[in-house]
Amino acid sequence: MTQERPAYYELGYGTDFGLTALTALTERLGLPGADTGPAAALKCAEELADGSEGEEAVELGEDARRLLASELPERILRTVWLASTGNAFDPADHGMTCRGWLERISEVSTARLRQNKRSYAPPPVRPVRDAGLCQAVVAELRATAPALAGASALPDLVDALERVVTGGDGDLGMRLFLRALKAHAVPVPHEHYRRLLALGREFGFPAGAVHDGLHIVWPQVSATRQGVSGDFGLSQLARLFTAGWHYRTPRAAVENAVTYDGYERPPGSEAAIVWEDTRRMLDSGLSDDTITVLWLAATDRGYSIDECGVGGREWLEQIVEVCEQHLTAVAPAHFPVASAVHTDTGDAVLREIRDMAPLAAGKAISPAFRPLEGTAVMGALEQVVTRVDPDLGFRLFLRTLEVLQLPLTEERYARYETLSSRFQYGEDHLLFSIDHLVQRS
Repeated sequence: MTQERPAYYELGYGTDFGLTALTALTERLGLPGADTGPAAALKCAEELADGSEGEEAVELGEDARRLLASELPERILRTVWLASTGNAFDPADHGMTCRGWLERISEVSTARLRQNKRSYAPPPVRPVRDAGLCQAVVAELRATAPALAGASALPDLVDALERVVTGGDGDLGMRLFLRALKAHAVPVPHEHYRRLLALGREFGFPAGAVHDGLHIVWPQVSATRQGVSGDFGLSQLARLFTAGWHYRTPRAAVENAVTYDGYERPPGSEAAIVWEDTRRMLDSGLSDDTITVLWLAATDRGYSIDECGVGGREWLEQIVEVCEQHLTAVAPAHFPVASAVHTDTGDAVLREIRDMAPLAAGKAISPAFRPLEGTAVMGALEQVVTRVDPDLGFRLFLRTLEVLQLPLTEERYARYETLSSRFQYGEDHLLFSIDHLVQRS
């Protein structure tokens, strides 16, 4: 974060915050039948300031005072305020200047913070003037200028936003730029969105502050690993079914899991990957018992389908159905087709499974309740590698090592890193699963 500020996500923010969170709230005043007066707008400010037991008033007040401390003219302040609220509330319509309105917001923030600490006094403002970051924001602003200017009737909006970035505060200017894009539903190409997301990280924004509400033009859905850091697909779905999962039904748990695409992947991406893994298992001809063994091992018997009278193949069919329903809803043009299996890694994965088989022989999944012997699991994993997909077999193998808590040498782990790289896993895939099992000297 700039100027030794803590990153906003480190402060607990998951979405937008401060003045730009207020402009998002204020946008609702533009709905038909809504009260558009100052009292309603001030109530929005009070509502936001009261968030997190008053802690959200900190950023709200800081943002307002950054603009007040700048030398930006009234015309600029009013333009960016109107742009970020979608013209829902104009202080000028009620006899106020925008500076006067910002002072009211600052007062609301201070009053709320004094409920927590009576002696609270607003600290000096700390505008972000990092030249490199500000120039990067200006470059993205100019790249969007034609679309933004075409979507808004406000004169000189792009110039006003640039003035806030260069003459006021780069941090707040970036967020007001994002709010203007969102309020005017400006289509943002995927590559441009990725640059905005990366720039937001430089400022310490949570990803939701960039993503949420932005009209992103996503590429076609595919079973890509781009943007995935940890596990994914069927092995990740099984991980979510370990003891303690909290959903009314197993199907509801799958429905929730396949919606998680993160912030960098098109909607439907996780469903496409889970569908591909699951469809391959079903089409491979693996026996019902083998599929059941694989599921019980990967979930550490968190959802014992054998105890619930559900066969392995029946359960996978339900997963496929959920994936297809979700893909129809979010990516109706997508027709799921499994990509070609790369078998050139199969022998290497088999060697690693067989290398760990002696250690697994002395272990069991769920030893206290209907134990599943490690030897049986390793045999089932070999079938996945040879009859389904070495990639999926390796991911389920890593998951099994995690469940059985088998110790790893540094040499074995180095080989797993090589295989992970060949399968194009994210850099955190092993870190989040088996890194803690390595016995380092």
